Formats: sequence, C-alpha cells, structure tokens
Amino acid sequence: MKFVRWLITISLTLGVLGTMFVAGVAVFFSRDLPDVTTLKDVQLQTPMLVYSRDGKLMSQFGEKRRIPLAIEQVPQQMVDAFLAVEDARFYEHPGIDVIGVARAFVSLVTTGERRQGASTITMQVARNFYLTRDKTFRRKIREILLAWRIEQLLTKDQILELYVNKIPLGYRAHGVGAAAEVYFGKTVDELTLPEIAVIAGLPKAPSVLNPIHSIERATERRNVVLSRMLAVNAITQAQFDEASVAPLQGKYHGPAVEMNAPYVAEMVRQFMVEKYGEEAAYTQGYRVHTTVDSTLQQAAIHAVVQNLLDYDQRHGYRGAIANPWLMGEEDNVTLQMPSPPWDTAQTKKYLKKFKSYQSLSPAMVQEVGEQSATIALKTGQLSSINWDGMKWARAFISDDKQGPAPKTAGEILQPGDVVMVQPAPESGEYLLSQLPEASAALIAMDPKDGAIQALVGGFSFNLSQFNRAFQAKRQMGSNIKPFIYSSAFAQNYTLASLIADAPISHWDASAGVTWRPKNSPNTYDGDTRLRLGLAQSKNVMSVRLLRSVGIEKVRQHLAKFGFPLSDIPPNESLALGSASFTPMEVVNAFSMIANGGYQVKNHLIEEVEDQHGNRIFHHQPLVACPECEKIDEERVSAQEELDALVDEPADLFALCPAYPVDEANRAPHVIPTPNTFLVTQAMNSAIWGGGNWSAGTGWNGTGWRAARALKRHDIAGKTGTTNDAKDAWFSGFQPSIVATSWIGFDDHKRKLGSTKYNNNLNKEQIIGTEFGAKTALPAWIKFMEVALKDIPVQPFTAPDNIVSVRIDRSSGKLSQQIGNNSRFEFFVAGTEPTQYSEPPRTTVDPFTDANADTPVTDDDELF
Repeated sequence: MKFVRWLITISLTLGVLGTMFVAGVAVFFSRDLPDVTTLKDVQLQTPMLVYSRDGKLMSQFGEKRRIPLAIEQVPQQMVDAFLAVEDARFYEHPGIDVIGVARAFVSLVTTGERRQGASTITMQVARNFYLTRDKTFRRKIREILLAWRIEQLLTKDQILELYVNKIPLGYRAHGVGAAAEVYFGKTVDELTLPEIAVIAGLPKAPSVLNPIHSIERATERRNVVLSRMLAVNAITQAQFDEASVAPLQGKYHGPAVEMNAPYVAEMVRQFMVEKYGEEAAYTQGYRVHTTVDSTLQQAAIHAVVQNLLDYDQRHGYRGAIANPWLMGEEDNVTLQMPSPPWDTAQTKKYLKKFKSYQSLSPAMVQEVGEQSATIALKTGQLSSINWDGMKWARAFISDDKQGPAPKTAGEILQPGDVVMVQPAPESGEYLLSQLPEASAALIAMDPKDGAIQALVGGFSFNLSQFNRAFQAKRQMGSNIKPFIYSSAFAQNYTLASLIADAPISHWDASAGVTWRPKNSPNTYDGDTRLRLGLAQSKNVMSVRLLRSVGIEKVRQHLAKFGFPLSDIPPNESLALGSASFTPMEVVNAFSMIANGGYQVKNHLIEEVEDQHGNRIFHHQPLVACPECEKIDEERVSAQEELDALVDEPADLFALCPAYPVDEANRAPHVIPTPNTFLVTQAMNSAIWGGGNWSAGTGWNGTGWRAARALKRHDIAGKTGTTNDAKDAWFSGFQPSIVATSWIGFDDHKRKLGSTKYNNNLNKEQIIGTEFGAKTALPAWIKFMEVALKDIPVQPFTAPDNIVSVRIDRSSGKLSQQIGNNSRFEFFVAGTEPTQYSEPPRTTVDPFTDANADTPVTDDDELF
C-alpha cells in the first residue's frame, strides 16, 4: 500500500509539475504571439486583374497568383483529398492532433530524426499566416498555441477555407484555384480526380512534386494521395484503379487571359501603382475595368501588325537571322559546305534561343527546292513554305532600293537558315516573314466622352515596351492642316474662299536661305477653294492661310484643341506640320472636330473594384452635350417670353426637359460647332473627292482609298506625311468613333523610303514614295472595317446656323447655273457670298432654259 501511495504521489506531483511546465511554456511563448482575430477579416494577397469594357480578362499583375474561393466553391473530392493526406481527423481534434503528435514523438525518439510531421491543417494555417517554415521547437510550440486560439475563434469550415486559399503550391500559385489554373489550365470545378490528387499532394514539397518539374515524382505523390483517399473511403476501389493509371502531363499554364493587350495593361498598371502604391496595386486583388472594347482592340492589333508586315515586306528581305549549319560559324569562319542536317532534338534546342512575336515564330530551313522549302518549327514539327509564301522576298538594299524579284527559292533561302514564319491561312503551310524594323501606333476613342476603345503602341510589347501611342512625339505633317483651316474659318474664311495655289519663295534672313515649300505632287492649280485645298492637302495654300490668319492666332487656336502651346512652333513651318505631338494628343484633337468642338479628355479606366466587388473608383468623364446647350437656349427663350407676360415670373425649370448630362460633367465647348462642321466637310472631301468624273471634272482627295474600301459617306479623314517621309499619319472619324494611325521608325533619322514594282506580285501592290495615304491609311481602313461593321450610316448633320447655297466652282461666288461648273456649298449664316459669278437671272423657264434639266451630280448631294 505504501508503494501504491508513493506511486500515486509521484504521479500527481509529476502531473502537477508537468501541467505547470506546460502552462509556463504556454505563458512564455504566448507573450508575443500575433493576434489571430485578424483572420476574421484577412486580406489575402491577390493579383490585380485588368478587364476590357465587355468583361474580358486582359492581364493580371502580382507576384502571387491566387484565385480566392469560398469553401462552397471547392469540390468535395478536393476537400476529401486534402483531409485524407494532410489531416484525416481535422473535424474531430481541437486544432492539435494528439495521436499525430504522439506518433511523431515516438518516431523522433526511436530514429533520432524528424521523419514524421504532426501539423494539422489548423497548425498549417497558423504557420502560413504568422510564422516561418523554420524547423525549430520554438516555432512548433508557437504554431500549436496559435492553432488552439484559431480553433476558438473560427469554425472548421472557415479554417479550411483559409487553408485552401493561402497554401503555397509552387510556380507562384497560392491556393487551389491558382494551382488548378497553373498546372492544368482549368477552374477547380473542371478538375478530374487524378488532377485533384496531384494538387492535394503538393503541400509536402511543391517545388519538386509538381508535374512541371517532374512527371515521375508528381505521379508517385498523386498515387499516395489516392491511396490515402481509398483508405478513408473517400473514393472507391474502381475510382482508385482508374485514377492511379491516368496519364499526367506537365505544362505551365499562364493566367486565363482572354484578350492580350499588353500596351493597355501596362498603362493600367502605371495608373494603379501611382494611385494606390506598388504593394497595394499588386496584392489587394483590385479589379480594373477599362474602356477598351475587346473586338475593337483585337481589330486594332491586327491592323497595326499586318500593316507593318506589309510595309516591311515590300521593302525587301533582309536575310536569315542565323545559320548554325555553316561549319565554324561560332569561330567566325564560314565554309561553303553546310554541315549535315540536325536531328529534331538539336533543332528544337537551338530554336529555343529565338522568341516568337505576334504571329511570327522561328523556324529552321531543312531543304530548299526549286520554288519551295521544308522547315522545322520550334516544336520540331516539319512543314513547308511554297512559292506564294516567299516570292515577295527580293533583297533589301536600302529603304529606297530593293533587288530584283527572285525566281527560285535558292535565291532566298539555304539549308540551316533560321527565319521567321507565320501560318498561311487555312493551308497548314507557312509564309516566310521577318520582324519589322518600322514601328506604329493606333488609337481609337469615343469622341463624345474620350473613352479609349482601342490602343496599340507598337508591333509587339515583348519586342519593345515603348508605347508609341502616348510616349512618342512625332511631327504631324499634313495631319495638322484641319486645325490650320479651323483657325481660318474662325476668321470668317469659308469653304468657298479662294487661296492662291502657287509656288512660294521666301527669303529667310536669319537662316540665310530661301524657303520654298512645295506641294506633293509638285503641281499647282492657281486660285483654289479651301474645300479642295484641304482635301487635296495643298501645302502652299496652308502656308498662305497661316500668313493670312497670323501665326500667333493660329497657335492660340490650336491650343484650344489640347495641343500644348509650348510644342507649337511660332514659325511658318507650322503650316506643314513641323510640330511634334503624340498620337494620343492627335486623336484627342480630332475627336473635337468629330464631336462639334467639345474639349473631352481621353481616359482608359472606367472603374476599380476591390476583391469583394465593391467599387472604390469610378471615372466621371467630361461629355460633349450639344443637347444641353439646346435646352439652355429653350429655357432662356421661354423664361424671357414668360417674363414679358406676367408681373411675377414663374420658374420654368420644372417645365423644361431635364439635362442628359450633369453640369459638372459637361465638356467645355471651345470651338463653335459650325466651325468643326466646315472642317468635317473638307475632310469628307478628302475621302470622297468631288466633281463629276463622267464630265471630266472629277477629282480625288488624298484619302480616296478609304472611300473605295469602306463605301460609306459618313467618314472624314486627313492624311499626313512629314519631310523626307519620316512619319506617316492618317486620322479620321465617323460620328461615333475617331482613330489615328501613325507609322515611322524609332530612329528619327530614318526615312520610310520608297519601293519599286515587284514583278512577282499582283497589280494591287503599293509602290513609289511612302506617305500617309499609302503607309498609315491601310491600318486605319483595316480597323474601321471592323469598327463600323454593325454601325448604321450617320450623315453629318448641319448645325442650325449653317446655310447652303449654290456656288460657282471656279470663283466661289454665287451661281444660278445648274451643272458641272457649280455645286451647293455650306456656309456659316452671314458668311455666304453675296456676289454672283454671272449676271443673276430673275426667272427660269424650264421649257427654254438649257440648264434647267441638268441632272444633279454626286458632288451636289449634301453628305
């Protein structure tokens, strides 16, 4: 009995001491434990997502990829898999699995090594949120204490939800949603049982057990998970048998981007970092909704890319990128005899050095026939280039000179050449290509509120991140003339005003040279109406207009269109477009012509939401509102009438129509609408020309290719080419959309050059000197073909104070003649001519007057 009492005493003493020790340890390590109540409102680091206006994902930014999920969104099989392999008694223990701890302790005592872990899912949550992964007793004790506290604070499902969203699973994927996307390119609800088992097996060692790193180790770990699921009856034997032998593929899947617009995405990133700070922008899960339309954006990318490829190819082929088959190439020794062809593995390894851009990818020429070639692609697959895919490739000599058209494939290619190719439409073969050396930009926006609908800053963001759309200041050339003419209309010039189209020779004493601006082509027509002068881009007329209006008045007028005054040169070269502006500034200015003179501001971001869908930013654009001005006029008129009738005037506010746009959001009306209407008319003639071709009086505007391609009269535009053709532009609009296309070299010294006829190609090829109509307009047309496809024709409507009278084409004076020598013209009321070009007739007898039955020509119609 004494022994029993002694044993009980010792046991109680040890128990008390043990309890005191455990309590002491708990108190000691609890002193600086973090506050677990933060888990109730935890903000998981989630990347920023960028969307188009129609909800397409364009990009995501952030070091960690995470797709937060509610526990209800996680498939039950995935929950079962994690519980089976990580914590089978999760719903039974209080955060610490005593059995698991005992098993790990026994293993440690018997082996001297930490072979088994005892971490529950709750303990892993504690570690992932608050602790390091250091394998120390101190960290383990703190982990246990935190797990106990977490269990008192949260439900089991809340803990499990934190776990599946926080856990690192390799390749920057955090949480099961991101892992499903990274390893399988799927959402969690699309995963198969074998794929679920792969993801559930990753926490043990995500860097080496994933299928991208090792198919073998991932498969082995997957089957361990499936075995555990079978052991706890989470799956049947049949499911195990099928899933354990399923083939596994290892491939990295990027974010599920639905529309690739990297120049737009980078602009968004810069905005968000500036507004919210770098850390918040990348981790708070912001969802940025832009104004970009996915269909228009893809159309803009295609237009710019194809136009650059077309320009580059008509200037000639610059040769292969490399040819490793030439023996001794790496030692700068070239022998005439090529080495034997490489096998598939050698070819694939070598081609990995070369990147793909847009539709272009590297390939290696294997064999060259008479008019064809066999190529090996980056994947090792063999394909071919037929004659139609390479016959364009005459040698590039300079920007102004090309070699003769080739007759055989051997004049272009040789075995071992590494070249860029692009898929041929629908044939399964490839076309020979090359990376363009020129650059380009295209921007489209809504002229009513400045919303950017599409933006492309170059051929490929991977090739160059320089965004030419808003970073490249380039000389405008003749693209500036509509604004010069607008300044003239502000001084009561009209579309019928005559300006001498004659050579200019001006001695510049300060420079010691004579300035002789010339037309292009170098032809002159004498006194010419302003409509024709702008439509045909007469240089000398623009200079004379500038002189007549006055340089400073023109500069101040151009500043109203948003052009920085400091960038507007105070000399006559301004008339020919010596000023340099970005395409963004240019399209913004043209939007004011399109919208009737309202100063809207371009914007890209519509709204920003946090990761819970709460709106935290909403852009309120300035909106062109001509309807508001009409309502203002109606209210003033009605109030004046009422004031005159009654002694105590009533407030008519409630009786008049409501404003469609709040006063604070109305764009300033800085250019009178009649002024912009006259500019639009001249720009419409730049597209459609005028006169009567059957009568021999027809003429083309510089943008006639747009009329032929789009076949609609509600478009207006203006070409632009600088001296030596270093920059080419086309800016134009339809009432609902305005777009600017620019092309040139990043090297300002380099010219766009010229091309000669290629005998291998059809008659539709572009030849001669490059300029706006040939070089920039094609991209604008390709884009507008898509942008205007479903938009009905919207004729340009004359404002209320615009009148139309018949004028003589030669003199611009009034005319009573109905025929090819006259036309109707628009004027601001009060500026129409008062003199006739011929004596006025008081009566017209349709039975005796020869002109009475003259049919109205196309040019007489008021488009």
